[in-house]
Amino acid sequence: MDSRTKGIGRQSLIIAAASFMLIAAAVGAGAFGGASVDDLQDGALSAQGSYLAPAGPAFSIWSLIYIGLIAYTVWQALPAQRQDARQQAVGGWIAASMVLNGLWLVTARYLTLWLTVVVIALLLAVLARVIVVLGRFPARNLADRILTDGANGLHFGWVTIATVANTAAWLTQIAPESWAQAADAWAIAVLVVVLVIGAAAAWATGRIAPALATAWGLAWLAVGRLTGEPESTPTAITAVIVAVLLVVVGIVAVVRRRARAAQSTSR
Repeated sequence: MDSRTKGIGRQSLIIAAASFMLIAAAVGAGAFGGASVDDLQDGALSAQGSYLAPAGPAFSIWSLIYIGLIAYTVWQALPAQRQDARQQAVGGWIAASMVLNGLWLVTARYLTLWLTVVVIALLLAVLARVIVVLGRFPARNLADRILTDGANGLHFGWVTIATVANTAAWLTQIAPESWAQAADAWAIAVLVVVLVIGAAAAWATGRIAPALATAWGLAWLAVGRLTGEPESTPTAITAVIVAVLLVVVGIVAVVRRRARAAQSTSR
């Protein structure tokens, strides 16, 4: 009975977290009135906010992420997942990521830019923990792989590039004008770090979803730097290279994981 109660408690926690995320997203995005996200913080969070901001269409990925997280919330609430060891290990972390997701939009609307950096950094750390935990427990079936690994992998991959853009927007607001002379160099250096993080995540988990989400953001970052302000061809070229490398590493990681699984089954 105690194990069953804990399972129901975890499922309820995730449902509550998802509900908060959706309500906060609606409020933060201005669904009930107010400026859009692009206009918040004096436009610092817009596609023109920094050298590392993706172009506007990149943010459409949030629709896919939200749909995935909602589907996951419904699926994990089914009786079959109540005492599942994998869900027991990762459920609390996923709930925390949903709360931080919603909290970021509320922070962006009502508080300060530097606090949005703190919140999104915490969100990235929690999602990284989710990815690590999922890597320790193989998915039980296709639904688990798509809804748990896929939805949260996309969330992690996108938040990786979103954290970079958010931090760059804040630094752009506070940095002295002289830093602009080295903007290309700093942008390229940060993109290399994104490559390392994304490749490590793909290799450790054998999942391609995080790499695809990050690559999506990088592709639109390149579009933004080639067609919008601030313009930066070196940053755009680096973003494309990093995006391609991430997808390649992700594909190789998936093939490697499947080969290991096949070898394990044949023994």
